[in-house]
Amino acid sequence: MPNQQVEERKKRYAMVVDVAKCSGCDACTIACKVENNVPDGVFRTWVKEIEVGTFPDVKRAKLPRLCNHCEEAPCEKVCPVEATWRTEDGTILIDYDRCIGCKYCITACPYEARYVNSLTKTVDKCTFCYHRVEEGLEPACVATCVSGARIFGDLNDPDSLVHQLVATKNTQVLKPEMGTKPQVYYIDADGTLMNSDYTALKKGEK
Repeated sequence: MPNQQVEERKKRYAMVVDVAKCSGCDACTIACKVENNVPDGVFRTWVKEIEVGTFPDVKRAKLPRLCNHCEEAPCEKVCPVEATWRTEDGTILIDYDRCIGCKYCITACPYEARYVNSLTKTVDKCTFCYHRVEEGLEPACVATCVSGARIFGDLNDPDSLVHQLVATKNTQVLKPEMGTKPQVYYIDADGTLMNSDYTALKKGEK
């Protein structure tokens, strides 16, 4: 019987955030800034907080934020020099040598996840710490999360925790009506927080 070649399954990296476990400690934010040399005043990841409920039943709801590495990424489509590109595993990256800083991608991103890096003068954002992932490590924010609120892995691997969580838990994505197919999923996130204003995003603007 002739040998049959089995097509290798392609990876598709994704992140699941269990918002109930997020304590708002900002360890993820700090770890990200240190790992990726993120300048002051901008963030690759941050924790959005708002007050929800009616007095006296009021609580602080928290929502970790980052680039959603969308399957239908508008930032990739509008880049005039193709500096924004997608890896085979679906991660959205930026070729800093090609980026001209035109900011089209910043405007196109419905999640306001991009910024201009004052050090490099190019656009920047979360990369899922791709340099770490290629070495078999977790993104810095995931490795640092003391409560285990962030889970990262291959969504196409049925044995991975991210696959199992998305398949079995009540997960949501941000702005599904935009048709971007985000690869960041939230478990049982507060509806008010998921649907709240996206303009006050960065730390200090909670």
